Amino acid sequence: MLKRILVVLLLLLGLSAGGAWMALSPYQPANLPVEFTIQPNQGLSDIAHTLEDSGAIRHAGLFMLWAKLSGNAGKLKAGDYRLNRAMSMPGVMDKLVRGETSLQSVIIREGWTLRQFRAELDRHPALRHDTRDWSEAELLTKLKLDARHGEGLFFPDTYLFLRGSSDILVLRQAAQNMRRELERAWAERGPDLPYASPYEALIMASLIEKETGQAADRPMIARVFINRLKLGMRLQTDPSVIYGLGETFDGNLTRAHLQTDTPYNTYTRAGLPPSPIALPGRAALHAALHPADGGALYFVARGDGSSQFSLTLEEHNRAVRRYILGKKD
Repeated sequence: MLKRILVVLLLLLGLSAGGAWMALSPYQPANLPVEFTIQPNQGLSDIAHTLEDSGAIRHAGLFMLWAKLSGNAGKLKAGDYRLNRAMSMPGVMDKLVRGETSLQSVIIREGWTLRQFRAELDRHPALRHDTRDWSEAELLTKLKLDARHGEGLFFPDTYLFLRGSSDILVLRQAAQNMRRELERAWAERGPDLPYASPYEALIMASLIEKETGQAADRPMIARVFINRLKLGMRLQTDPSVIYGLGETFDGNLTRAHLQTDTPYNTYTRAGLPPSPIALPGRAALHAALHPADGGALYFVARGDGSSQFSLTLEEHNRAVRRYILGKKD
């Protein structure tokens, strides 16, 4: 290989010293990073001009000459590429020969529902949308997930993939990650918790995720819900009611909604809802299994993202008058 490079170098020097300099010196593009895509079956000329147009190299013709003389003309691999620093023409060529493609990404947010997760995958232009028309039951079967509900079974995170990958690869990785996260959190759980299974802890984590405005409040929100479960009180959490209303919910939660019984109405039914109501993140899982200490039974939003916690109904009512109704005692 070294001998071949020396031969190429001598040929370039024979052409011109300027040509050798253009080929061997790192090229600093006007803007970094440089991103470009080499299409399957794209010819050498098209590849060279793609590189020049993107700013990856100085001169397409010189790249073509180098590729032919070095024996790499037929070895350049298709894919998405990203250059984060100045590179010489041989460096760029080596990157294409090795197929060091850049990865695409999709961000799945904590607190999203499975429906939102799938919609985000459906919108991603770099994914192949194999699961778009699958029902939730079909998706669970394909992923070999032994569950009636898919909600909550996928871990919110940033997922990387190659352009053209199937969306089921992202879904499978998210499901595997949630299983690992839940198993780890369950194995390290605190004492005296009212959960019969890791799945119940997952349900609780989803409630905490949706109720939390500030991260620091998660353990206290967990404590309130756990205290209520132990006393047989209803959880009375609005996000669960909203989840039970499904797509009929218009953004305005009314008294009638709170009085309409569904499996997810925690005002009309005691205990946990039948499934998670969202995709909880690592912090919510930890809070569900490591709640704060205390006897609080109530909380209300202060309006700044944080919550006011109360031990008694009287204290809670005062907090409601202050933070919801704007009245001072």
